[in-house]
Amino acid sequence: MLHSKAALSPRFAWAMLAASLAIFLVLSITAPGGAFEAAERDFMLSLRNGDDPALLNGPGWLLYFVQNITALGGWPVLTVFSLALAGALMVQKQWSFLLVLLAVVIGETVITGIFKDFFGRVRPDFLPHLTSASSKSFPSGHSASAAAVYLTFGLAIANMVKQRAIRRYALGASLAVVFLIGASRVFLGVHYPTDVIAGWCIGAAWASAVWLAVWRLGRS
Repeated sequence: MLHSKAALSPRFAWAMLAASLAIFLVLSITAPGGAFEAAERDFMLSLRNGDDPALLNGPGWLLYFVQNITALGGWPVLTVFSLALAGALMVQKQWSFLLVLLAVVIGETVITGIFKDFFGRVRPDFLPHLTSASSKSFPSGHSASAAAVYLTFGLAIANMVKQRAIRRYALGASLAVVFLIGASRVFLGVHYPTDVIAGWCIGAAWASAVWLAVWRLGRS
């Protein structure tokens, strides 16, 4: 169950939920209409070779690296991670966290899909896409899924151990993975930076909301 010394305190969860929703609200009003598009366009072009926009600036291994990092936010890898985590939670009899995981994975997928269809933002078309992408651009599904699942993954590990250093490492590592996945979407040219930030906000907000709901149920 989620106990009083769980890795994510209710106060912090409420703060993360409120901050994520506030940022997403601002972006949903401004970004799909192109409020930041000029700056985003300049930034994304700065990541590409001036003579050949199909090439990234930087070392030759950079493209291979970001393509593999972005796969960590795709449904095949996240499905494997979620199943592995679910198994670990069942072995540890962490039923509350298992409920959180299921609600996070299913809910985030549905919510992100609804928002993509509602806003209908077209993906960046001024530079070549370096990976396949087919759905709408805002918000980033990879970023939302990564924020929701890997944050829950980090919290689950942190909740199962007592050592403070390990708990901090689990949370820090999950946040680092979430950041890298979001950044990879911009490097690959399939999302604007505001798409990624909005995706992070949806994932973090939904994970926080589910965690708070389960925490409340556990206290009732």
